[in-house]
Amino acid sequence: MQIITAIQSQLGVMTWPLSIMSVITLMIILERTLFLSLNSRTKSRALLVKLRALNLSDGKLVESFIAEHLQGKSTFSQGFEMLLLHRNFCKSLREETVNIWLQKKRHSYTSGLRILAIIGVIAPLVGLLGTVIGLIDMFKNLAATQGGIEPALLADGLGLAMSTTAAGLIIALPAITGAQLLNMWADSRLATIENGLNHCNLLIEGVCLKTSKCKKTTATECYPVQEYA
Repeated sequence: MQIITAIQSQLGVMTWPLSIMSVITLMIILERTLFLSLNSRTKSRALLVKLRALNLSDGKLVESFIAEHLQGKSTFSQGFEMLLLHRNFCKSLREETVNIWLQKKRHSYTSGLRILAIIGVIAPLVGLLGTVIGLIDMFKNLAATQGGIEPALLADGLGLAMSTTAAGLIIALPAITGAQLLNMWADSRLATIENGLNHCNLLIEGVCLKTSKCKKTTATECYPVQEYA
């Protein structure tokens, strides 16, 4: 309680709005960082190599492959499974399905980042409003003071009034920075996943992916296998 009282004495009427925004900012940054970290790495290269050797015309083998290797919760595994389940469709239809699915995943990856950006814009304004209110109260108190006004009293009042602006800027800085960095991270992961799913789609079409284990090529082109998340 003493900490809350001390903060309230510094921020005045803007204590709760600024406190709530700081807690939301911290929670979103921690949650998004954990989410993206857990979805950052998969055994995608191994999956693509195994898919190259898989007979896609054998439905039981494909179902066994899905049950054995694609039961993970990673985004790449989900997309991989979706492509295999749609392997009998034409390539353009599978690509359209993947694009729609990736759009939904983008919402999942960037969830909460708009709120961070909004807090980054609003927090300094709330702090500035608190400063204006604090200055108004200070001038009212000075007007009611009889006799001379000591510089220490004036400095103390200005310091308290400016505290809310400082608090608003302190909240806005990590909110804006976090929103931008996390959005870049999410875009990078999704782009890598999309690239990996494109390779998977090529394999379903019968295009060989060239690896260190690839001894011969039966398709018109070979593509290097990379590591996808």
